[in-house]
Amino acid sequence: MTGRESLRGFIESSLRQTAHAALPLVGAAHAEPERFPVWDELGEAWLSNHVANRASRLQGRAFWTAAARGFAFTEEAAPSPGHLAPVMGLVAARLGIGRMDAARLHTFHHLRGLVSAAVRLGVVGPLEGQRIQHGCASLAESVAACGISRDPDQLAQTAPLLDIWQGAQDRLYSRLFQS
Repeated sequence: MTGRESLRGFIESSLRQTAHAALPLVGAAHAEPERFPVWDELGEAWLSNHVANRASRLQGRAFWTAAARGFAFTEEAAPSPGHLAPVMGLVAARLGIGRMDAARLHTFHHLRGLVSAAVRLGVVGPLEGQRIQHGCASLAESVAACGISRDPDQLAQTAPLLDIWQGAQDRLYSRLFQS
């Protein structure tokens, strides 16, 4: 199996995991933004992997800060813990972005992050990364549609090995990424 084939399998598993773990929280925060603290705390409880939890909080707060400054809801403090998925849903709702488009945005953000990391690590080159991302477009679309229709009480771990590998991130001598 080549690096490209392995990467493609990893990306597919990670996208499917997103449909079962992150997108239900994007959808819930979008549909009921007034209940954001509930969805954010559910994200905190759900992400038991300390590396994924920390990365989600850092990315969520950074996204909130960028959106708050860019779209002038700066009077509000950043949510805490501020996990990325519910923050994405809340910001999309505030900006009038539709629920399905919010799911697409989150899924694209996830896919782009995976491909970008593979390019930075030298697993594939930039053009190959673009080909892989383009090749995953139909899967990403189906993941977005499937995940946004799930209720937050249906959160599930579908890729336990990815979770275990990610949890070992803190043991590496040097780390390039939060997650």
